Amino acid sequence: KHQHTNNIMASHPSSRPNILITGTPGTGKTSTAEALCMSTGMRHLEIGKLVKEQELHSGFDEKWNSYTLDEDKVCDALETQMCEGGNVVDHHGCDFFPLRWFDLIVVLRADNTKIFDRLSKRGYTKEKINENVEAEIFQVCLDEAMESYPAEKIIVMNSNGADELEANVAKLEQW
Repeated sequence: KHQHTNNIMASHPSSRPNILITGTPGTGKTSTAEALCMSTGMRHLEIGKLVKEQELHSGFDEKWNSYTLDEDKVCDALETQMCEGGNVVDHHGCDFFPLRWFDLIVVLRADNTKIFDRLSKRGYTKEKINENVEAEIFQVCLDEAMESYPAEKIIVMNSNGADELEANVAKLEQW
């Protein structure tokens, strides 16, 4: 699917890294990305928000109450910013992004009860909550990352609460 490279930095023209934070909805991607960007000055690119704001979709899916992301539009819209470096991209999917964009892929994991509670607070339907809890059980996002990127670029972090979020951000700052 992607061309692999042994040297992570050689695949990126900028010395400022790009990080992808992925995981099942409710694992803390946006909170982690926001905290990391606050502490490092990196730019947060929340794909779900950009899809709505810049109409990077092919319509609205009533059943799932969400926009149907247009992968080509998303990639075209982000290309310049990604080449500049210094970005933290936040999205539950990762298999359509170009490999060359990312120096590090962070897959967040959380306990099913945490995901259930977080998505309930967002007002997700029972069907959508169950689908996402099942996706976490079957590690869909982790498998997608492992199939799309070299293992040496991927780290998995637990994200069950504020303590783990702080520890994750501190570890990513050191990276």
